[in-house]
Amino acid sequence: MQSYHDDEWGVPVHDDRRLFEFLVLEGAQAGLRWSTILHKRPAYRAAFHGFDIAAVARFGAADVGRLLADAGIVRNRAKIESAVRNAGLALGVRDEFGSLDSFLWQFVEGRTVQNRWRSLRQVPPRTAESDAMSKALRRRGFGFVGSTICYAFMQAVGMVNDHTVDCFRHAQLRGRAALAPARGKR
Repeated sequence: MQSYHDDEWGVPVHDDRRLFEFLVLEGAQAGLRWSTILHKRPAYRAAFHGFDIAAVARFGAADVGRLLADAGIVRNRAKIESAVRNAGLALGVRDEFGSLDSFLWQFVEGRTVQNRWRSLRQVPPRTAESDAMSKALRRRGFGFVGSTICYAFMQAVGMVNDHTVDCFRHAQLRGRAALAPARGKR
C-alpha cells in the first residue's frame, strides 16, 4: 500500500488501457478493501489480457466461466460480467470521443482538481463531478460505476489530488497536473 500511495495513487493517467484497468479494479473493489484488490492486481492483469479493451470486449461465456474459476481475482459474476460489458461500451466511447481518456477527463475539464484537504476526514466520498461521471457512464450502460466508485477512480488516476496538504505527494502532484491529451489521442 505504501508503494502504491507513494508512486501511483493520484498520478494523472491518460492511457486508455490503464484507465480501463482502474475502472475494472475500482468496480471489483466495491464492498471490499482496496488492499485486497491491489494484492490481486497481477492476477487481474493476467486474467483480463493486460486490460486490452478490445480483447476483453470479445470475452464470451467460456471466458466468464474461466474468470469465475480464477482464485486470483474476485469471483463475483456480476462484477466479471460488468467488466466484460464495460469493455464493449468503452470501445463505443473511444469511437465517439476519440479515446476513453477524452471522455473520462471531460468531467474535470481535462485538468487535475487540486484539493487542499487538511485531514482525511475532509475527503468526500463523492462529488458533483463523480456524480456526473457516474450518471454518464450508467446512461451508456456501464456497471459498477456508482458515484463513490467513480470518485475513487478519479482519485486513483489523478483526476483529483486528494493527498492531504501535509503529505509530500500533494505538492509533487500539484506540479504534475497535466492536461489531458488533445481529443482523439490515445
